[in-house]
Amino acid sequence: MLPVKVVLILDKRREQAVKYKKNLEGAGLSATIESDFANALNSINKLEPDLILISDSITDSLPVKVIEQIRILTCNTRPVIVVLSKSNHIQDKIEILDSGADDFLSEPMAQEEFLARVHAHLRRNFEDNLSEVTKLFGQKVTLKMLKRTLNSEKPWAALLIDVHNLDTYRELYGELAGEKILQTYAAIINASIEKDDFVGEMENENFLLLTSPYKAEKIAAYLIYAFDTVISKFYNEQDAKRGFVFLQNEDEAENKVSLVSTKIGVISSEYRHFSNVKQVLTTLLSTQKLAKYKEGSNFIADRPQISAEGSIEEREYNKKLMIIEPDEAMSFLLSTAANIYGYETMVLREYTSVFMALKEFQPAVIIIDSGEEKEEIALECCKKVKSDFELLRTNIIFTSSEHDKERILSAGADLYLPKPYEIASIFAWVAKFTNEYNG
Repeated sequence: MLPVKVVLILDKRREQAVKYKKNLEGAGLSATIESDFANALNSINKLEPDLILISDSITDSLPVKVIEQIRILTCNTRPVIVVLSKSNHIQDKIEILDSGADDFLSEPMAQEEFLARVHAHLRRNFEDNLSEVTKLFGQKVTLKMLKRTLNSEKPWAALLIDVHNLDTYRELYGELAGEKILQTYAAIINASIEKDDFVGEMENENFLLLTSPYKAEKIAAYLIYAFDTVISKFYNEQDAKRGFVFLQNEDEAENKVSLVSTKIGVISSEYRHFSNVKQVLTTLLSTQKLAKYKEGSNFIADRPQISAEGSIEEREYNKKLMIIEPDEAMSFLLSTAANIYGYETMVLREYTSVFMALKEFQPAVIIIDSGEEKEEIALECCKKVKSDFELLRTNIIFTSSEHDKERILSAGADLYLPKPYEIASIFAWVAKFTNEYNG
């Protein structure tokens, strides 16, 4: 949907102001009249107009001070300012343009010229806010549309759409390949919406989609299906078949990173009342955060009746570390270091009842060193952890003197760290994975 372009008319001349309003609305624009500057400031704050028409009738002289005040108050949104004046003096035009106006129109003028100039200013203003990559509207316009949606009386829903693991993809495949994913996904999103919907970009390459409540989850489900259908085409055959990529680090560790996926948070005005944009964005980010806890593409819809009194439940920060290490000296060293770093630890030297211990302890991170004799058992343990819903987000660091990294990572380990390694290095990874777990 193209945003409805909003024009504010500051004019004390009732008849002339109504004439301008009718002309603008006849051209498909939304127009509001204010004859008092104090009231106009309230309308500017509420409407965030795209263009402001200021008649010199609003003051006893040229509206220079009015323009300067508006520019100060709208430095973030920066509307187009056009002054309407009976004057045709060049010095008046220069003074008005120097004060911050974008154009000076001398009255009277033909209706066709008036509308053509207004449309030209609005077109340029909106084109300046298009993303170079996706050709969607940028954050400035997107936030403006969200604010207008909140001020309307119609029910609405919002989707915050993220392309997850895109930075890692860029690191491996390059910036241009990353841009192709964003362009493709933007096209998919555009194809999934109707004329009354809106999609634009937010910061961190998120998309914000505004639609009606009854369509929101259907759109989210379609986006996941469509995204997952095409994403494998952006990888080489080996990575696509494996389902993850290797990322080599300075300490020679091999990090397993999932393929790019989409994570979507969905909220609706039908479930709760939102009083401002900040509240909407905070709820969207919290809801999308829950979607990131699951592997692969998925969406989470905020349902206040499930979370107590409409709040999203905050989990206690998990700083639990399980160490499975057959070597007594090494297990003691790791557990001692873990305690120094502030982790709650459980140390196992055997695989007897290991899975039961995992279920009870619920660690954020597991360090596994199987030893050569029990590597097969250790690999099976990795597979079992990653197939259990309650342990799905638990990260596994697999240390080994064997160097079959693909076999180890394919079994479910999130990081392969060859021995020997530095204690500081392994706990840097423990900290990173703990933060990811607690998201």
